[in-house]
Amino acid sequence: MPAPVCLLVNPSAGGGRARKVAPGVQRRLRELGLQVRREDTRDLEHARALAVAGARAGETVAVLSGDGMVGAVADALREVPGAVVGVLPGGRGNDLARVLGISRDPLEACTTIARGVPRAMDVGEVNGRRAFVGIASVGFDSDANRIANRAPSWLGNLVYVYGALRALIAWRPARFEIELDPPGERVSVLAYTVGACNSQAYGGGMRAAPNALLDDGLLDVLALESVSKFRFVAKILPQVFSGAHISEPSVRVWRAREITISSDRPFEMYADGDPIGELPVRVRALQGAIRVLVPDDEAAARTVFGSPASRGTGVATAPSPSQLSPGAPTPSLGRAPGES
Repeated sequence: MPAPVCLLVNPSAGGGRARKVAPGVQRRLRELGLQVRREDTRDLEHARALAVAGARAGETVAVLSGDGMVGAVADALREVPGAVVGVLPGGRGNDLARVLGISRDPLEACTTIARGVPRAMDVGEVNGRRAFVGIASVGFDSDANRIANRAPSWLGNLVYVYGALRALIAWRPARFEIELDPPGERVSVLAYTVGACNSQAYGGGMRAAPNALLDDGLLDVLALESVSKFRFVAKILPQVFSGAHISEPSVRVWRAREITISSDRPFEMYADGDPIGELPVRVRALQGAIRVLVPDDEAAARTVFGSPASRGTGVATAPSPSQLSPGAPTPSLGRAPGES
């Protein structure tokens, strides 16, 4: 018998979209043979508490919201053995659903809750406290996220492009210091943004880290070096939606289990669309920290999961970071540090 479902609904997600579609989602889940209990959330802390209670009661926790609440729920449930998270797109960006191959129609996405396969998935963790599911970034992205979060809801997922263009007006490059797998290689870059990527996409479909895997125990670390504002708008930004930007000389990419980031002026790091910590920060990947329901499609799963999973258990077979040689160099996917 399938597990009963605790349906967490964020009434304000997507400018009220989640609240409007929630009755239909609840009906559809029941039509698919699931026992459903709906809970509307007041804020992220309330969502965390409801999720833990549901998981401990043996329920699948299905989140109808945006990535911010999905990340908060994942953070809470990594401490609950056997917990399973289901993702129902109810926000503006819905990037985790996009990456996992879940339908962007919340009613169609219910099929994944009923018939999906649980997979072990990594999360990122900032300063040993808060976890995220997508991409944690800082710098220009900090300004763009802050603006986007205050933008009118009618912009939909275009709110992220709006935020980027507004942020660009007053932007001036910052110098970031990155340390890979401390104590390890140190990199200094004059850049727009530095990102620690657990997943491939953020900002409503921007494929910032097109090669990131959700179960490899590693972060894809990106730095967009300083370029002219014209080149940023005309060349870099359009390419982010396809992932082609990583071939640009100004984009540097590494992989690491853990990184530290500091800068020459204050910034707040954002992850899953919400502020998560002020620089300096330490970010690490936690391999297989949660289990998430994904469509029963192995071909699609191979684009975001690097290892086969034991069917129905979500146990990945990739080596954990602790199985890798201590102090081993992490691979660089872009230009070597120091290249011009």
